[in-house]
Amino acid sequence: MTTNKQTNDFLYPRHRYHGKVKPENLVFNSNLQEFAQKINYICNLETAGKLPPESAYKQIKSLWKDLKRSKKELGIGQDQ
Repeated sequence: MTTNKQTNDFLYPRHRYHGKVKPENLVFNSNLQEFAQKINYICNLETAGKLPPESAYKQIKSLWKDLKRSKKELGIGQDQ
């Protein structure tokens, strides 16, 4: 019998951060993992015919814009 933790680990995998440990990097890494998980769900729903391609595209585009905004607000990739 699987536990809730095992189920959550399977459905929502998280990976350790291996970069320079700064708060903004950790936040962006978390945002990036959440983005990847949501993209995975959208792609699976579209592939299974549960989500129209145009809707999948719009959702992915919106998630991408959110991730870009997060990167900019956190100052990731800027020379400091």
